[in-house]
Amino acid sequence: MACQVNRVAWVRPRVDYCYECLPGGPFAPPACRRCGSEQYFSEGLCERCHPGGRLYAGSCRGCLAWGVYRAYASLCWSCRWWQTHYPLGDCQYCGRNTRVGDWGACRLCLEQARTLQEPGRALDLAGANRYGQQLFLANMQFQRPRTPRLKDEPPQAGPKNFTPLSWRQMPLLEVDPDPEVVRARALAADSDLLRYCQDVVRDHAKKYGWGKEQRNKVRRSLRLLQVLQDTPGAKINASDVLQLPRYGGSINSTLDVLAAAGLLIDDRKPLIDRYFAGKTATLPAPMLAELKIWLEVMLNGSTTPPRQRSRDPQTARIHILGAAPIVQAWAAAGHQSLAEITPEQVRASLPAGGSRRNFAEYGLRSLFTVLKARKLIFINPTRGMRVTPVNRSVPLPLDTGAIREALNSPDPAIALAVALVAFHALTSKELLDLTLTDIVDGRLTLGDRVIPLAGPVRVRLAAWLDHRVSTWPGSINPHLFVSRRSAPRVIPVGRQFPWFRTKLRPQALREDRILQEILATGGDIRRICDLFGISVSSALRYGATVGHPDLAEGHGWTLRTPDSM
Repeated sequence: MACQVNRVAWVRPRVDYCYECLPGGPFAPPACRRCGSEQYFSEGLCERCHPGGRLYAGSCRGCLAWGVYRAYASLCWSCRWWQTHYPLGDCQYCGRNTRVGDWGACRLCLEQARTLQEPGRALDLAGANRYGQQLFLANMQFQRPRTPRLKDEPPQAGPKNFTPLSWRQMPLLEVDPDPEVVRARALAADSDLLRYCQDVVRDHAKKYGWGKEQRNKVRRSLRLLQVLQDTPGAKINASDVLQLPRYGGSINSTLDVLAAAGLLIDDRKPLIDRYFAGKTATLPAPMLAELKIWLEVMLNGSTTPPRQRSRDPQTARIHILGAAPIVQAWAAAGHQSLAEITPEQVRASLPAGGSRRNFAEYGLRSLFTVLKARKLIFINPTRGMRVTPVNRSVPLPLDTGAIREALNSPDPAIALAVALVAFHALTSKELLDLTLTDIVDGRLTLGDRVIPLAGPVRVRLAAWLDHRVSTWPGSINPHLFVSRRSAPRVIPVGRQFPWFRTKLRPQALREDRILQEILATGGDIRRICDLFGISVSSALRYGATVGHPDLAEGHGWTLRTPDSM
């Protein structure tokens, strides 16, 4: 009573002084008569043994769990959270007046139901609390029953070296296997090739940041290939891998692993060969042989006089597109060889005009020039024939609203791609070839050009990089743009990425940017050549729009909308 700090020495009989303040004192408090502790509290007991002590262990006022202290208001940690989130009420299952959660149950009834919950089934609060509750210790980590999971098999070291068979068993009959039988047999497939590929898959997945699902798909695909092989232990043809989707396998990742293991025979036909075969399937044999020689020279060039450099497959495709209909018409008319074609027949077979005539003229001129150089025809019927120029179109501006909508797209890839083209007029090929190291300190390097990125482009670049890191954290793809297909590899994205998710097209957007610049500068050709890296002839096409009556203000010209492209 004197110090107003310590508890009174005892209450029976009542004493209003602690041991330090007793008359004649101070006196040393005695040890606890129950546990012998020196931390005296009152009535001959310490703080842990006296019911009024701060460290006296008792039951939780919320869930009745034992092991809480009066210092924490006799509440366990979970019930302290319930105190601030749920109201007081009567529990529907035990009838106690306490904090009641969203299920109409107190925490004790809820934990009882969770303890008895069967894996894969919902909580049964009424059934679990029908005959009472099992009390528990406070602030303990519950280990509720869970559905048992299969443990991963410990990794077994496969053979360090594997030598594929040098011979191959030819199939006697070509029979498509039953997919269900193949999948069933693949579960038990095992061989030295598979064990060797296990290490390759693991190393490849670690290097390129593959997830567990992708690794398992590749392993499953390798087992399927083992079942489908006519010669187990031999190298695997890429054409066999292309059949995997029928049996539930994956193609691209499996090809990557087999190539890394040195077990792939790439027997796939190039796209240009398949396109050529489709366009020339009905031609006579002599004419087809001549066309094959031309295609060989186009794709691989020629080191014998007259020498010729190889051309891009896309160039060969355009030539085939223009010349194939005319050659097919000649074959239908009864011609067996291109040596029979005269200049008059060439002129008569050309389309009336437009880009189709231009493609046909370039294609036929290339075809007959190569054949004449190889002495397969007597004369070149296209010699001296002028190529019809293609009428140049007038660049038209795009709808600003459509561009603004794409710039604010929730897809960060679309927003960045549109920003790079709308502000800096990059081509679609430049977008595909962009790498992470091309952008340093807000500057984009394209060959000899260094482009300071605009502020809106930087904002969208940061958003895309954050999205890329969070979506594919383990990807080592050096390209700026990656997709689900290219992220686990080092290849660029497809030509339509990400434009297939928007109505805008990169070429139209690029033309709009250059057009706005030429109009703003009053036709400064030199400036747009330096700014956008285009040739003088291309710049003159945009320069011709300056003062054009259809683009003059007030003439009501029509904007190009995404639907009109």
